[in-house]
Amino acid sequence: MKSINKELYVGVFVLIGLLCAGYLTVVLGGVRLFSPKGYTLYAYFTSVSGLKTGASIEMAGVEIGNVSDIMLDKTRLEAKVAFRINPGIQLSEDSIASVKTAGIIGEKYISISPGGSDIMLEDKDAFNNTESTLDIESLVRKFIFKNEH
Repeated sequence: MKSINKELYVGVFVLIGLLCAGYLTVVLGGVRLFSPKGYTLYAYFTSVSGLKTGASIEMAGVEIGNVSDIMLDKTRLEAKVAFRINPGIQLSEDSIASVKTAGIIGEKYISISPGGSDIMLEDKDAFNNTESTLDIESLVRKFIFKNEH
């Protein structure tokens, strides 16, 4: 009888430990268990250097979605970024999607500047206006080689 009680307590303790580890994995790891709500939009950029899947989409400093995929469009030879916009957020067709940096050397994110059109983007639509990331390396390279001549 004493052996069964010890095994029961150890089993419960191990089960609680596994549940805690699973919870931490989901919360801290950013794992999504269910399909995200909202709708998908696409944007094409000449450069998305440093942008990662899961990066935030912000409008006026408020997060309104996340980057869900980054791929190369083989026909346009540009980066195609798919992102999920939270439900209830409507973006007009003339909105501008820009790749920005949080701070001087911070993470990249996409900033949306609202437009004034009455026509709203729907699921699977693409932005017409985009601004790519500023490539600091190329600017430094131009400055260095310009001063050598």
